[in-house]
Amino acid sequence: MQQTDRGNYRTHESLMHEFWHSCLGKLVFLAAFIGVILIIAAMTVPDEQTMEEEMTDNIRQCIEANDSIKTDWIDDAVNNVGYIFTHADSIPNQEILRNFNKYNKLEIYPHTFYSTALLHNNFRPEGIRVGVGIFGIVIPTVNFNDFLFRIGPMHKGYDQKPIRSTIIVGGQSFGNDPELGL
Repeated sequence: MQQTDRGNYRTHESLMHEFWHSCLGKLVFLAAFIGVILIIAAMTVPDEQTMEEEMTDNIRQCIEANDSIKTDWIDDAVNNVGYIFTHADSIPNQEILRNFNKYNKLEIYPHTFYSTALLHNNFRPEGIRVGVGIFGIVIPTVNFNDFLFRIGPMHKGYDQKPIRSTIIVGGQSFGNDPELGL
């Protein structure tokens, strides 16, 4: 029996045991774990058809759940988690769904490890992300305020003129200069 309290601090551990308990061994283990997770994510990315079907269902559920009460982000997050596990039965007012399809466009963008769904409309022409698909699950990030259901004149009141599209600074009119973003 070898005593370790007499200045002999050698251990009789294997080389593999020493490697896994070193910093380099832990980094190699972490890299291997992340690599396995990425391979699983790449194999289970939802395809465009699945993403479109699930996001259409999630949007229908969001339209059904809207009850004219302004919600905060917690309510939206709880509703979106519920949308993952439920399906919309029907929309009582088909006019709302027709208007949604008329003024909004849902586009699916596949990536290597995940897919995203963007909603484009006149209010947000660059698009807003309304869903992410990863590990075979479509996770909605839908908010009712992102939808556009009608298009009307842009003015503040009933008898007011439309908003001016030119800028006048110091007597100079810049007009519709594309460099200014107008």
